[in-house]
Amino acid sequence: MQNHVFLIATPGIGLLTPTVEFARRLINRYPNRLTATVLLIPVPQWPTIHSYIQSLHATSSPSLNFLLLPFVEPPSPDQFPSYVANITALVDQQKVNIRNAIVSESKKRRVVGLIVDLFCTFAADVANDLDVPSYLFYPSPAAFLSYELELPISNSNLTSDESLTELTLRGFANSVPRRVLLRSEMERCKNGGFSVHVDHACKFTQMKGIIVNTVQELEPFALDSLVSNGAPKIFPIGPVLNLNGSGEWNLNGAPKERVISWLDNQPKSSVVFLCFGSWGNLSGPQVNEIAIGLERSGLRFLWALRKPSKSEINPSIDFSNFEGVLPNRFLERTAKIGLVCGWVPQMTILTHQAIGGFVSHCGWNSTLESLWCGVPLATWPVFAEQHMNAFLIAKELGLSSEIRLDYEDGVDLVSAEEVEKGVKKLMESDNILRVRVKDMRDKCRVAMEENGSSYSFLGDLVEELTSHN
Repeated sequence: MQNHVFLIATPGIGLLTPTVEFARRLINRYPNRLTATVLLIPVPQWPTIHSYIQSLHATSSPSLNFLLLPFVEPPSPDQFPSYVANITALVDQQKVNIRNAIVSESKKRRVVGLIVDLFCTFAADVANDLDVPSYLFYPSPAAFLSYELELPISNSNLTSDESLTELTLRGFANSVPRRVLLRSEMERCKNGGFSVHVDHACKFTQMKGIIVNTVQELEPFALDSLVSNGAPKIFPIGPVLNLNGSGEWNLNGAPKERVISWLDNQPKSSVVFLCFGSWGNLSGPQVNEIAIGLERSGLRFLWALRKPSKSEINPSIDFSNFEGVLPNRFLERTAKIGLVCGWVPQMTILTHQAIGGFVSHCGWNSTLESLWCGVPLATWPVFAEQHMNAFLIAKELGLSSEIRLDYEDGVDLVSAEEVEKGVKKLMESDNILRVRVKDMRDKCRVAMEENGSSYSFLGDLVEELTSHN
């Protein structure tokens, strides 16, 4: 009987995409040992994400099936106002459908595992009832995983003690400024979300194994701390990336073509790219300071500028136009050196030879993409664990410059002078940062090759899944 594994991910681009790419990697490498089903949660209330989910469903094959679960009415934002609580409730509503899918498949193939992501951990209850092993696919760094695994033990917000300015956290070699952790925790604590995070972290410890989207050579200290902490078996198999770019979930290809055409006319490594992720948006005053700083720098720039959606649990959306958003005549004055746009396929942009630096929100997918492409990064975290990622990449690993580590939009304001200084420092040619980033790029790529660390850990995982012990 053929071995089969199920995967389920949160219906958000930053979480669903790496899970899908991980499933593809599993099947492409072991076509004769494993088949897989990725369970997709329909979210028509989020059109861009839903379009991507529908496109995946259409690409199903005998070895990799994308199964669209039945639609259920989404939880009310009034009842579950935090993003994590809302998503958790949505997944919980799908438990009976998840169970039906596994039971149905088990009549044809041997189901050897259910792989869940960090906000789908309650789906593991279904697998446990069916005596199917559960694994966690963790799409963030090992350092933050170490911190999260401590949450069920402390069961408290470590930032509550205002007398502390520095905190010692497992997984971090250096003390973490309280303000950095505070910024990461603010989003989680909002609207009662912290207790939901603790509940998920409790589930982490009950998994048979944790698959981490990181690289042994990138995070040796954090990975060692996980082993010494008695965590479930760790499989660092990253970087898991969509190397073809994320264009398949964009509904409109015209802006992409315009951006690529513009980049084609720029000198090599001359453009600084600013992008704050699928959820990232900044206040009007901050947008104004960025614009002034970019103009003063005289550097070539590509700026993906988006606005918040009406709901806190929805991703950012594009402006219909930038009139009234940017300083008066800014687009005219910078027309020869810069381009402001909406959504762009980030990986496609980072691989373009014109890009020389990346001002980023430090989402982990974006961080890994910049390292894979060998493009130096400047930190500008916006919310959630991005602040901890920024601290990790800048202070722990020395692989980025920094504009800010502890930014909160609407409270802090990065001045035009800081923006100008930050992008100029980032774009300095032949600096030590550029050398370090390119060295890590090479290590990440070697890790993926035969006998590389990530290649070997993936082999260990498949061996465990298919051993039938």
